[in-house]
Amino acid sequence: MSSEIKVPTLPESVADALIVTWHKKPGDAVSRDEVLVDIETDKVVLEVPASSDGVLGDIIHGEGSTVVANQVIGSLEPAAAGAVASSSTPAATPVEAAASDSQEGQTSPAVRKLLTEHGLSASDVKGSGKNGRISVEDVQQHVSGGSSAAASAAPAAGAVAAANTASVAPAMSLADGMVLNEDDRPERRVPMTRLRSKIAERLLDATQSTAMLTTFNEVNMQAFMDLRSKLKDDFLKTHGVKLGFMSIFLKAATEALKRFPDVNASIDGDDIVYHGFCDIGVAVSSDRGLVVPVLRNTDTLSLAEMEATLGMFADKARDGKLSLEDMTGGTFTLSNGGVFGSLLSTPILNPPQSAILGMHSIQQRPVAENGEVVIRPMMYLALSYDHRIVDGKGAVTFLKTIKELVEDPAKILFDL
Repeated sequence: MSSEIKVPTLPESVADALIVTWHKKPGDAVSRDEVLVDIETDKVVLEVPASSDGVLGDIIHGEGSTVVANQVIGSLEPAAAGAVASSSTPAATPVEAAASDSQEGQTSPAVRKLLTEHGLSASDVKGSGKNGRISVEDVQQHVSGGSSAAASAAPAAGAVAAANTASVAPAMSLADGMVLNEDDRPERRVPMTRLRSKIAERLLDATQSTAMLTTFNEVNMQAFMDLRSKLKDDFLKTHGVKLGFMSIFLKAATEALKRFPDVNASIDGDDIVYHGFCDIGVAVSSDRGLVVPVLRNTDTLSLAEMEATLGMFADKARDGKLSLEDMTGGTFTLSNGGVFGSLLSTPILNPPQSAILGMHSIQQRPVAENGEVVIRPMMYLALSYDHRIVDGKGAVTFLKTIKELVEDPAKILFDL
């Protein structure tokens, strides 16, 4: 007896979702708990596993379809129903199957979607990431290379025809999925993902519905970098995680939020909500776009616990495993554009939060100390805030507090 494949229950704030990728075709054998389809919401990708061993039956709603919670999107037939159909297809050897499953498990939803679009499996593509992990660029490079190889193997007549049209349609445009526009120039049009659409909606709303202002300062990273250099080996040995820069800013921001409750508050209609806890979101780049997982109760976390949580979120973001719960809430946000080389920026608020801290690249710059010019590792900081709830004096003093705590980490230790 066949069973229905349904859309999982969606979070209360999410009305519908988008089917991104079907990993199986009708008639394909599937195993219990094997992922059948990826469904994308505004924030996360939900993986729908098979409820039992069997064969994928009908696909009622294909890729690109908008669906709602508990909607039937396909069917799963008993294994016997597909035995005859699958008997003519040679089974993969245990070694091949294990390798394929291992590689598929390491790919992100974006990569799996691209593989499906080009009719590839993870075993076809050589990954350039850690432990052979496959990135979107690896797939694109493989497709481009494969197209070139196929072209070279074509008959001579085909090669001549391709050469005659090369000036009109570059070979790379076909590999990249591009078409020629009315001016005979290559371009590619793809639908905006739900996550990208949601990001655009929230950023536009933030600029239109808040009185956003940004104040700047700079921090001398020398003291913390010296301390980190001295203790990083012992820190790693003791806690099993590396000591980075984000944790000290999280610690400093937490202390500053406790001193300036307006910055840790939010506006709800005509009310100001003051939060008696510090839940800090950290902007993380992923294949699907910018996501902001939240560290809960940072006022109770040690530096090691912060680093471990950040590492976990980075892994989940890379694999597309962040849940809606991971990214819900937050009273303040940190965004580190410095990892991409940004020298200075004005971060946009993450409503309904009232402020966001932007960190930037550390650069060796000349500064004056005790009447002398010296070279120090300096970082520009930017605090964007909602002027409806945070006054200029409070914002400037808040940012200065973070600067002073990072420049003298002992103040955090001794609660000064």
